[in-house]
Amino acid sequence: MSLDGYLEVRSQAVDAALALALARSPAPPVIIAAMQYSLLGGGKRLRPLLALAACEATHRAFGPDAWAPAMPAACAVEMIHTYSLIHDDLPAMDGDAMRRGRATSHVVFGDGMAILAGDALQAEAFATLARAADGATPAMAVRVVQALRVIADAAGPVGMAGGQAIDLAHDPAHRPSQDLAMPAPSGSMPVLDADGLTDMHARKTGALIRGSVAAGAILGGAGAPTLAHLDTYASAVGLAFQIVDDILDVEGASADLGKTAGKDAASGKPTYVGFYGVDGARQRAADCLARAGDALAAAAVDGRYLQQLATWVVERRA
Repeated sequence: MSLDGYLEVRSQAVDAALALALARSPAPPVIIAAMQYSLLGGGKRLRPLLALAACEATHRAFGPDAWAPAMPAACAVEMIHTYSLIHDDLPAMDGDAMRRGRATSHVVFGDGMAILAGDALQAEAFATLARAADGATPAMAVRVVQALRVIADAAGPVGMAGGQAIDLAHDPAHRPSQDLAMPAPSGSMPVLDADGLTDMHARKTGALIRGSVAAGAILGGAGAPTLAHLDTYASAVGLAFQIVDDILDVEGASADLGKTAGKDAASGKPTYVGFYGVDGARQRAADCLARAGDALAAAAVDGRYLQQLATWVVERRA
């Protein structure tokens, strides 16, 4: 299957699974509507696709349905990703009015309902994955628990939420009033030089990408050595994704990106383009792609779609 065919077929499967998960929920319709608006409103579906591809690459019985054990994890990571976007777009954070080519959740539903929709999607993510243990074999139930932990670590204070906290802490627009007594954090605040920027994005963006690959591989039955190589692959893909995002923020158009272009430059945020220039950032993305390919080769798995997804991340224009 070509990459375009793979993206279409697997994305449709993910969309159907996400729609079914919300359609079955006994939650009040008012919050389901807000959850559906953001979750089913398009998007690249990169994280669920990585989870499915990692499962296919590591499943002992590779075949047409080798990706199926990872679908609950694929839904979970997309729910978490979507919740993070809803919250990130709020006025209290990045304050964006456009996401995935249309008005953001808080613009449509109000700040309060957007916050609740994000909260609900995060909780539903873990419930969706946990239900995969119902009726499963003992071995698969253990894998589900392992995948839950990996995704929780990726989404929490060590991962995505921690990276977002570093980002906010360095934004003058979000510093607390000097009149308020704020406990000083223990340890020093990370400096957002080139290394600090990489650490922040390894958490804010890269952690959930790594968690997606790891969860898919775990549910496919991968052992520790394979997981280590796939984590190296995913780390490189996560870094490449952010570098390309920074390039597109400079070169892209809002209509193509589905979000407001030029926001990072306008707000003075440090970026890879700011540190290295467009050409230097492109070279670093290419270096990430090479590292990802080397890691897949070392993993000794059928990583054809993982390799193609890594290439797509680096070459994308939106």
